Amino acid sequence: MLNRSRPDVNPDLENLDRLVGKWNVTGGAEGEVTYGWMEGCFFLIQRVELEQYGQEIKGLEIIGHLQPFGEEPSQDIKSRYYDSMGNTLDYTLRTGRGTLTIWAGEKGSPAYYRGTFDADGDSACGAWVYPGGGGYDSTMTRVR
Repeated sequence: MLNRSRPDVNPDLENLDRLVGKWNVTGGAEGEVTYGWMEGCFFLIQRVELEQYGQEIKGLEIIGHLQPFGEEPSQDIKSRYYDSMGNTLDYTLRTGRGTLTIWAGEKGSPAYYRGTFDADGDSACGAWVYPGGGGYDSTMTRVR
């Protein structure tokens, strides 16, 4: 769980706490993702084991505010995803009480995910939208 006693941890990270745990993913990509806080609670780590279009996808994503040495933290929550094929992808995230939006690249990108959590927070349904009409539905269900 997010360490709320640390005043230097940005409070907007608190909404990411709902992701902590292991999730089954179904839809256009199938498999499991696991989220957990890095020590200090400045960054959420996602581990990915999915299959999409017949291809195995394994990856690691670090989510939090960018803070180059000597500078203030970024306003937006950012992430970088690394996969076993050597790809790196950058995202911008926004969380609400029951929503999660992930833009590929910068906020407002035409490639994005938008999902809504159910009342108990144990599932989220949404879709990835790509420019030109592509994309796919995605549902996450908490395992633990």
